[in-house]
Amino acid sequence: MRGLLSWCRDMMIPHRQNRRQIMRNLGLTLVLLGTAALLCKLMNTFGNSDSAVPLVFVLAVLITARMTDGYFYSFFATIVSVIGVNYVFTYPYFEFNFTITGYPFTFLAMFTVSLVVGMLTEQVKRQSRIQAEAEKEKMKANLLRSVSHDLRTPLTSIIGSSAAVLENYDKFSDEVKKDLIGHVRDDAQWLVRLVENMLSITRINEGAVRIRKNPEAAEEIAAEAVTKFKKRSGDIAVRVSVPTELLIVPMDATLIEQVLINLMDNVVIHAQTATEMELSIVKEGSAAVFSVSDNGCGIDEEIMPKLFEELFPHAQEMSGDGRRSMGIGLSVCMSIVRAHGGDMRAENLPQGGARVSFTLPMEEES
Repeated sequence: MRGLLSWCRDMMIPHRQNRRQIMRNLGLTLVLLGTAALLCKLMNTFGNSDSAVPLVFVLAVLITARMTDGYFYSFFATIVSVIGVNYVFTYPYFEFNFTITGYPFTFLAMFTVSLVVGMLTEQVKRQSRIQAEAEKEKMKANLLRSVSHDLRTPLTSIIGSSAAVLENYDKFSDEVKKDLIGHVRDDAQWLVRLVENMLSITRINEGAVRIRKNPEAAEEIAAEAVTKFKKRSGDIAVRVSVPTELLIVPMDATLIEQVLINLMDNVVIHAQTATEMELSIVKEGSAAVFSVSDNGCGIDEEIMPKLFEELFPHAQEMSGDGRRSMGIGLSVCMSIVRAHGGDMRAENLPQGGARVSFTLPMEEES
């Protein structure tokens, strides 16, 4: 019995609501009902519109159920609406008289319709929340499974290389030890980037990151990203193409740098035959377009539609390096760009290779 009462209480007013949320929902309900009553009063004043009064209050119940959380507010709105329609706006005014033909039917019909509308709307909202939570849990499970797989290989390589140096320090030449230590450094850098990507995508998708935009020179951000990229990946040539005019773009400089570095990293990881890439910035209307293109093998057309998903299943097929098969880099980029009010797209170039570009609005949205 206690469990049933607890379930009913949670259905009417979810336990996660604090006092401020309850007062906000209740205030919103009263405002909507008051607005409906005022609108009906105006309709009665300027014309005979008794038939439209129930529709106005049913609409108020619908909006209440849509904008509040819990059955209580739509149920409360239903009771007030039925009383308002049958007591205030229906003849005989300001009295209940169930002896009048049709009055009981009007009363029950109004109550039933309002109650059903409120309950169905609340049920749809609950189902949407449940589905969203299920998708989020599925994404977390897939992320954890993929991360567990991708962490294992570089960690094994780090342990193996460091153990070989320690156990054979006097036997290995300086060149061999330098090579093994270099592998440890490369794997450690990959793990750092992997963790940064994971933190970025989970925090942005959960709304924990607040984008702080400041006016930045687009070419300076590009130059900084290229400099950081070349420090750890100097084997591939990078050309930078920027317009002659200074482009000032509102952005979070650190996050946009991460986007550009991720895009250039993807060229190294996935564009197996690429020997050079180009980072370009152009102005299109009121937006700045950042692009990273390469002369590699291009992107498989089957993968293209899923390229920006959190974990696209063919990530490993794109990579020539089995250690670096995580498909979250472009998803991180898409999340950051969308948080800036922009969008991202990818395409294969006619002459070979691929291009991934994103747009950022050059004016801050109010």
